[in-house]
Amino acid sequence: MMAMFAVMRVASHDYGDALSKSILFFEGQRSGKLPSTQRITWRKDSALNDGHQIGVDLVGGYYDAGDNVKFNFPMAFSTTMLAWSVTEFGKFMGPDQQRALEAIQWATDYFLKATSIPGFVFALVGDPYADHSCWERPEDMDTPRTPYAVSKTFPGSEVSGEIAAALAAASIVFRPKNLGYSARLLKRAKMIFYFADTYRGSYNVSLGQWVCPFYCDFSGYEDELVWGAAWLYRATKAPNYWNYVVDNAKHLSKILVRNIDGVTYSGGSFAEFGWDAKHAGINVLVSQLLLRSSTTNLLDPFIPNADKFVCTVLPESPNLSVSYSPGGLLFKPGGSNMQHTTTLSFLLLVYSLYLNQANKLIYCGNVVANSSRLVEMARSQVDYILGSNPLNMSYMVGYGQKYPQRIHHRGSSLPSIDQIPEHIDCQGGSAYFNSDKPNPNLLIGAVVGGPDMEDSYADSRADFVHSEPTTYINAPLVGLLAYFRSHPSS
Repeated sequence: MMAMFAVMRVASHDYGDALSKSILFFEGQRSGKLPSTQRITWRKDSALNDGHQIGVDLVGGYYDAGDNVKFNFPMAFSTTMLAWSVTEFGKFMGPDQQRALEAIQWATDYFLKATSIPGFVFALVGDPYADHSCWERPEDMDTPRTPYAVSKTFPGSEVSGEIAAALAAASIVFRPKNLGYSARLLKRAKMIFYFADTYRGSYNVSLGQWVCPFYCDFSGYEDELVWGAAWLYRATKAPNYWNYVVDNAKHLSKILVRNIDGVTYSGGSFAEFGWDAKHAGINVLVSQLLLRSSTTNLLDPFIPNADKFVCTVLPESPNLSVSYSPGGLLFKPGGSNMQHTTTLSFLLLVYSLYLNQANKLIYCGNVVANSSRLVEMARSQVDYILGSNPLNMSYMVGYGQKYPQRIHHRGSSLPSIDQIPEHIDCQGGSAYFNSDKPNPNLLIGAVVGGPDMEDSYADSRADFVHSEPTTYINAPLVGLLAYFRSHPSS
């Protein structure tokens, strides 16, 4: 049965402006010593001693969301998606391509540090529970900055595999610009992939009391290993990585049944993509390689599974497994919803380009979809985010006339160091958290978790599921906005 919803229209969106702001957001999430080119100037240096207590330099990287912890698993996924955005759509970015490369390198420089000790991969810096009990500027942090690593004895194949994917994907992006840096990233990616594959295990076991429930791995680590191998194959064309992908794809065919926030959710793994599950992303990425090489094989699982994924997202498909709000926003269970909107829309757009190249159609029962339909769906989601919705508001801070004012973000909601240079301690920020006033510092480009299923948005700092921005919401949006910047109308 076709899902029916109203689609709001505005005259046009300035995709170029939104693209610039979506990249600028990452500067507001930076940890470490900020460069002289920093454009979000209310942010200052922070966490300058990360790793010092064990003699390792772990300064840098990104805070994942509105807190001050460095979770390397979602950070790596965000980096992979930024790199994929540039790989596919960098030619449409104009002057923002260089800014996107800077955003990627801020992460990859950090990951080179986090993988610099042979036999160890750092997965986390900070104490999530202590950090979350404080409302404190990153510049004022006085909670423990404990580094946690996975190792041969205490493995973490998902975080290691995702870092390998990020480094490999980034090596492709930097190859035309900086061959030496690209080679360094690729060499490290190979090393970390070998480590992840040789010493298998989930960081849920080794680091569960610190990474769960925040970034628990619910889907197993096999998908990150295949994902990492797929990116290494794309970066190297080495047949051993291709063989690994094909040989291990069978591990990704299991059905996922999860209980998320009290909701039982059952969906084929082919339909999942995000910081946790890489399945649909693998199928789209590998399908591209197959379509370009003209070696498609009906027995191959990747293209059929990519088609099946599309059929779970199209509203008119009889196999629809996601939901849509009355205003047309895509919804999936669990966590900050806008991450699903941007990641799945990114896959639709990328797959549409591959379908167009191969002159291929998708069949969802009696429904036929072409590449233009996938582009149309992706555009509808981007337009909703930018203001084509029942509230006529943008969910990107600083874009349009109406946007979230009270985002769940410590640095944005507290006075900047320029305003109050004195230290504000752990509980000193509580008054600002509880205030009804708009955040004093605009985190320009931040996309929040979004409205509820009825298209309502409370704009409440305490309602973090809806009001908190994350790096993995923005990263795939960068690619989407780049494409629509150069293709402003269907």
